Amino acid sequence: MLIHDVLIPAEPVNPRKSLKINHREIIDKAIFFDLEHYLYKEPICIGVFGAATYSRESQAIHSTQYMIENQRDAREILKMTEKYFRLQKVNGMEYIVTFSGNNDFMVINHLFHKYEIDFNFEENFILVDLQKEYEHRFHRNIGLKNLERLFRIERQGELISGMTLAKTFSKIIKDRDYIARMPREKILKILNYNEQDVVNLYNIMNHWEDIVEADVVLLEEILLEEKLVKLEKKRLQEEARQEALRESLPQEHDDQPPIWESAGL
Repeated sequence: MLIHDVLIPAEPVNPRKSLKINHREIIDKAIFFDLEHYLYKEPICIGVFGAATYSRESQAIHSTQYMIENQRDAREILKMTEKYFRLQKVNGMEYIVTFSGNNDFMVINHLFHKYEIDFNFEENFILVDLQKEYEHRFHRNIGLKNLERLFRIERQGELISGMTLAKTFSKIIKDRDYIARMPREKILKILNYNEQDVVNLYNIMNHWEDIVEADVVLLEEILLEEKLVKLEKKRLQEEARQEALRESLPQEHDDQPPIWESAGL
């Protein structure tokens, strides 16, 4: 099992701007949670477990990632995940904050049941989904990357698609030596990607009130303009492709004699 455990300096909690739940400041009582997983018809495994908590005392985010190295770790990561949440419960954590967390909870609950791990998230924590909080406030849907953009959060490194991650975890599960052949840069890229997911949940929650309706409308206008530009670029590329195809076809000449004339018929 690969374990990535770091303290990241963070902005102090801003009571005027942070998201409150039932008028209560919860940010230092919350676990920011995200999974990278592999599904094929049903959940197969958790590839990366990611969680973070904020400490007022150190003014830092404690970020933790577990990443599987082989098929045996598929069960071990679930045990470590259960242990992590039980420990955080003892430490006084009361909330789990996610973004569109229904999918992650579906996966982990399925795997807990499969491996007979007895842990109920809703009995131990209050679940907060920032996507639902956004929908409730602005009456719109949004993805995590656009939400980060709305809050002017710049990610380090390129985005990794869920499909790419799933393929990687599939290879790790099926080939016990695959992790040894993976470049270290690729492993760190996956761990850092998940780390940014959970850390950014804190940053979004801490600046929740910075965003107003006008910011949301402006982002939607920008996204629409970008979409139109992409569509126009795609249209021009298709026109160029069709033109190149026409030019590659044999050309017919009007002055070419009929076949029977050239054959002397």
